[in-house]
Amino acid sequence: MIVDDHTDMRRMLKNLISFSDTELECVECKSGEEAISSYLSHKPNWVLMDIELKSTSGFDVTKEIYALDADAKVIIVTSYDTPTFRRKAKKLNVHGFVCKDKLSDLQQLLSSPSKK
Repeated sequence: MIVDDHTDMRRMLKNLISFSDTELECVECKSGEEAISSYLSHKPNWVLMDIELKSTSGFDVTKEIYALDADAKVIIVTSYDTPTFRRKAKKLNVHGFVCKDKLSDLQQLLSSPSKK
């Protein structure tokens, strides 16, 4: 599942993660509300979460997803590589924190064993 309010970024992430030979179903959500409602119906293997969404914070959406499923695998994908955001992500115990200017790190995270 890709959660980002920018269509072009969702498209880029979808193209980037389509690196395996396996059939990939990718759910795209443009808002936090859409992500929360879609999570239960799709139960994705991974959630790629932007921090700055129009109506809510990706951190808040991540908390709600973890409340629905403690085993959810969320990776923060953001343009904002700040110590404050990294601390918040660590406190949430997300599976990774990837800067949008270094998306090559994403493939490595998605192909590595889960830490949860």
